[in-house]
Amino acid sequence: MNYDSLKDKRIAVLISGGVDSGVVTHLLCSHGLRPDLYYIKIGMEGEDSSCSAEEDIELSTATACRYGLKLQVVDLQKEYWDRVVGYAIERVKSGLTPNPDVMCNKLIKFGAFEEKVGYRYDVIATGHYATVFERNGRYYLGTAKDPVKDQTDFLAQMSYAQICKLVCPLGGLMKEEVRRIAEEAHLPSARRKDSQGICFLGKINYNDFLRRFLGEQEGKIIDIETNRILGTHKGFWFHTIGQRKGLGLAGGPWFVVKKNVRKNIVFVARGWDTQLQYGRCFKLADFHEITEPLPLDVGDSMGISFKIRHVDHFMHGTITRQQDHYAIASDEPVQGIAPGQFGCIYDKDMTYMIGSGEISL
Repeated sequence: MNYDSLKDKRIAVLISGGVDSGVVTHLLCSHGLRPDLYYIKIGMEGEDSSCSAEEDIELSTATACRYGLKLQVVDLQKEYWDRVVGYAIERVKSGLTPNPDVMCNKLIKFGAFEEKVGYRYDVIATGHYATVFERNGRYYLGTAKDPVKDQTDFLAQMSYAQICKLVCPLGGLMKEEVRRIAEEAHLPSARRKDSQGICFLGKINYNDFLRRFLGEQEGKIIDIETNRILGTHKGFWFHTIGQRKGLGLAGGPWFVVKKNVRKNIVFVARGWDTQLQYGRCFKLADFHEITEPLPLDVGDSMGISFKIRHVDHFMHGTITRQQDHYAIASDEPVQGIAPGQFGCIYDKDMTYMIGSGEISL
């Protein structure tokens, strides 16, 4: 990370109260920089599910005081509801598997925040495990040194303008290095556990959230191989392709392999080795290219690496341009290809992200 390039820049840090954004603040200050800190309050207004937990604010405030920095809480709850939660509910109602965290980064942390505050700053620093590098006068969203923690897939829908302002000081560090820096610096958040789950839910169970807005409707669970009814579920929207837990079926393991939205049926297949939960090909609709367009004419293909969810490894295959979409063919079977999720496409060497699109079959 070239900290000298940030001198004379106006820097904002998005701080969460966690160890990662705390270390970002420490690293910037240890290199003589004086960023302003911002805690983004998101979630459902008036609900306990808001991410603005007392502990988050307390730890962010303690970090700000430690380095003599300004901390401001920016309330983006309404924007989050309108732009992200609404998106998630509509996708689920359509039988798709949304990714609210991807849309939160694009529309809230680097969207609504930019509109309200971020425009005053030259760069926005975050605790994401990613990198941004320049090549031939263009900026690229690069992968992180730590492949297990790489979070470029969460930034997959960001625009080129947003990437140009992004700074990720942790991209060149392993997670254990970040923890060690936090402990040696005695940061308030040094021993805090990493957050899990969808950001706006907080302590609220995801199914409880869906139940509140979509209710329940009993439907059949059917073995796709025998067409035998195995049990019932409370609504297809509680289930996603590739799901194993929470089905309540004996004699498993059982995996969700298909949904009939119109008839409210969930189809499952049994066994760890059932090929019905795997696929090799899928389509990407509304493909979003970050830095430059794919150099493909209709019918052309090229080798790539890719992710279809937040996992600790990349897969390899080819991408082919079709008339109205891109087609992905994997070199090996892919488990749980869920329509509605984002397929994230990288160069063959897993160096930088090319772009992403919504998965369809």
